[in-house]
Amino acid sequence: MDRQLASARQFFEREGHLTVARKHVGTVLSEDGAKLQFRLGAWVNSQRSRAAALSPERAEQLSKVGMRWS
Repeated sequence: MDRQLASARQFFEREGHLTVARKHVGTVLSEDGAKLQFRLGAWVNSQRSRAAALSPERAEQLSKVGMRWS
């Protein structure tokens, strides 16, 4: 699982939704234990806006972590 998807899953488990503020920064641990940060809110909004272009597998992965498409 990539770090964005892992962070989205963590956010959903903590908050119960994936309505992420555009400026929200997500943090996940890398395999070597380092903290990786990135703009989770921007990423979630980007995935939502590109829904039609995503592979069926990616759309399913995102749906499983609580993505609402509309």
